[in-house]
Amino acid sequence: MKIQRFGQVASIALIGSLSLAACGGQSSDSGGTGTESGSTANLSGSIVTDGSSTVGPLTEAAAELFMGDNSGVQITVGTSGTGGGFKKFCAGQSAMSNASRPIKDEEKKLCADAGIEYQELVVANDALTVVANKENSFLDCLTTAELKTLWSPEATGKIKTWNQVNPKFPADPIKLFGPGTDSGTFDYFTDEINGEEGASRTDYEASEDDNVIVQGVSGDKNALGYFGYTYFEENADKLKAIKVDNGKGCVEPSSETARDGSYAPLSRPLYIYVDKKAWAKPEVKAFVTFYVEKDADVAKAAKYIPLSVEQKKKAQEELTALG
Repeated sequence: MKIQRFGQVASIALIGSLSLAACGGQSSDSGGTGTESGSTANLSGSIVTDGSSTVGPLTEAAAELFMGDNSGVQITVGTSGTGGGFKKFCAGQSAMSNASRPIKDEEKKLCADAGIEYQELVVANDALTVVANKENSFLDCLTTAELKTLWSPEATGKIKTWNQVNPKFPADPIKLFGPGTDSGTFDYFTDEINGEEGASRTDYEASEDDNVIVQGVSGDKNALGYFGYTYFEENADKLKAIKVDNGKGCVEPSSETARDGSYAPLSRPLYIYVDKKAWAKPEVKAFVTFYVEKDADVAKAAKYIPLSVEQKKKAQEELTALG
C-alpha cells in the first residue's frame, strides 16, 4: 500500500499508514455494496490526482484510509497548486483535481476544448489562516484593512516596516511569505482581502509548498504568512494564528468559526473535481464515493473541517447523478 506525493519540488514522499486505516474506522459497513465504504473485492488500478497543496493532505488521508481495504489500488497525490492541477486535469493527465477555489472560466474552456467533462464536489472546509512567528509579541489581531495595507499591489517596495501598517506596531522590518500565483489560496486571499483575484504585492517570498512558508515564518520573529488551517495546526508549536477583524471584532480561526461563518472573510470550502470518464473506472468511483461518505473520518485524520449536513447531502446527490 503506497501513496506517492509529488509537487513542484521534485521529491517523492512515502506516507505511512494512518491509525484510522488500521482500526475500525470504516470496517463496520465494509460488507455492504462496496461503494459507501470504498471496499470492493479484487479492486485494483491506479488513480492520479494533482492540484492544491491545501487539499493535498486531505486527499492523502482519504487515499490512505481507502487503501486500507483496497491494497490493489495505488493513488498518487500531486501538489502543483490549484491552477497547476487544473492544467494537468484539463490535459487529461489526472483523474481528479484538488482545488482550494472553484474552477475559473478559462480553465473550464481548457477542459471543454479537450473534451474533459467533470463533476465538482465539496469535500471539506477550511479557515485560511494568517500566521506569525511564535515569538512575535505585538501581533494578535489584524483588521482586513491592515491586511490589505500589507498585501495590496501598492504595498510593493513601500510598506517595509510594521509601524507603517499600524503606528502602534514597532518599526521592525516586515518579512512576508505566501503562496505562489498558481495557488488557489493565493487567488482566494487576494480576492477577499485586496478586492481582486491575483492582485498582490510582489516583493514577498512565494512558494506553492506550504512547508516552505512554515519554515520562513518560523525562522523570523517579524515574519507573517498565510495558508490553510491544517498547516497551522500541524505547526502550532512554532507559529501562532492571528485573529482577523472584518469590522465585527477579532475572530480566531477554528473549526467552529469556519463553519458558522464568523471567521470572515477567510472561511472557504475545499473541492475535488472528478473526470467523468475516469468515474467509469471502478477504482475511481469507489474512491470518490468513499471520500464523500467518510468525510468525517477523512477530515479527522487530516485535521480538517468536515462537511456540514447540508454540504454532505448535496455531495451525495451529485454522486448519485453521476451514476
